[in-house]
Amino acid sequence: MNAVDIINKKRLGGVLSEQEIEYMVMGFTEGAIPDYQMSALLMAICLKGMTKEETVQLTRIMRDSGETVDLSEIRGIKVDKHSTGGVGDKTTLIVAPIAAACGVPIAKMSGRGLGFTGGTVDKMESIPGFVTSMERSRFIESVNDKGIAVIGQTGHIAPADKKMYALRDVTGTTESISLITSSIMSKKLAAGADAIVLDVKCGAGAFMKTYEDARELASWMVDIGRGNGKSMTAVISDMNQPLGRAVGNALEVQEAIDVLKGGGPEDIRTLSLKLAAEMIRLGGRADGDSAKAGQLALEALDGGAALEKFRQFVANQGGDSEITSDRTRLPQAAFAVSVTADEAGFVTRLDAMEIGLASQHAGAGREKKEDAIDMAAGILLEKKLGDEAAAGEVLCTVYGSDEAKVKNGARQAKAAFAIGKDKPEVPELIKEVIR
Repeated sequence: MNAVDIINKKRLGGVLSEQEIEYMVMGFTEGAIPDYQMSALLMAICLKGMTKEETVQLTRIMRDSGETVDLSEIRGIKVDKHSTGGVGDKTTLIVAPIAAACGVPIAKMSGRGLGFTGGTVDKMESIPGFVTSMERSRFIESVNDKGIAVIGQTGHIAPADKKMYALRDVTGTTESISLITSSIMSKKLAAGADAIVLDVKCGAGAFMKTYEDARELASWMVDIGRGNGKSMTAVISDMNQPLGRAVGNALEVQEAIDVLKGGGPEDIRTLSLKLAAEMIRLGGRADGDSAKAGQLALEALDGGAALEKFRQFVANQGGDSEITSDRTRLPQAAFAVSVTADEAGFVTRLDAMEIGLASQHAGAGREKKEDAIDMAAGILLEKKLGDEAAAGEVLCTVYGSDEAKVKNGARQAKAAFAIGKDKPEVPELIKEVIR
């Protein structure tokens, strides 16, 4: 068995055996297969695809390339939630406290961001004092005691994915359903949860640009999770425009708090309640009844239990829980530049990708893994798709600690908007739930 034969087999559309996949993945992870050969295989996979059975095998091999987490000491059905990524997507900060307030144990490992904005771990670290690493014993104890803990993913979980993802990112091989599926599910299967709720995004600001592609990805992930003994749900949601109005780490934390207080933008509230309800249902707290799970989620949110759970969660991990009553305790930007409408009309386009890039260029995201994030940087949207704007009215405001970066971000943010005379149809937020 050798790498060239395996690459040629896939390049010609052949189906790889489990032994061939393992030879390439583990050889690359351990340093025996060089970058250029793995890059060739990844490109062949992107062009020729993989069968579902090949993808199942790839996922298991990537999962088993490192340690798997044993959460059996945590009482109850552990439910994880994962989003395929988007702009302004701060749902974990909302749905985890809601589900935990309803008795679902949340033992979550999250990643950092590379690109548009920070990941969940970056957002949490914008809270003064918040610690995203802890010993396993304290992690288990925190979930059993407080019902929730969120920590950074260790480098020991699915190291094959870590190496392959870094290579995919620089070789134009990110957009493959098999590679996306195996990347996400290898980490989720290794993380030890009993059930997983997926938020699969589609649209301009997502990996999957069309509903059809997002549905195929969701179905593959649900099937692979179920095939590995996990209870699964996938919610397909729109990402043609940013979710909510805040994009950027501390700004998104504040918006999450607004939602937990019963306010916030309607779209982020709606999606958060749907995701939380699915977590509650899979967590065995609603007798399998979706309507009952939805009601429990609503009561936890509007009754204040989720906000109190968020406070406990932040305090338990060393963070300043007073941010829930005093937003100035979060990082504050030194500079702000407003983007205004050149003419009167309706917002007919709000490109999520452009807003994400504008936020990144203002300092809220990384271009390289070693880049530092400006926790105060980001964008607050005053107008969204379908909103009416007068000439000169503010469309959004860009924030940050570096004036030149903020001005650059503002120029890019302006390009994300289009104004027209006719009010456009706003895409449906939640497109389908696959159980």
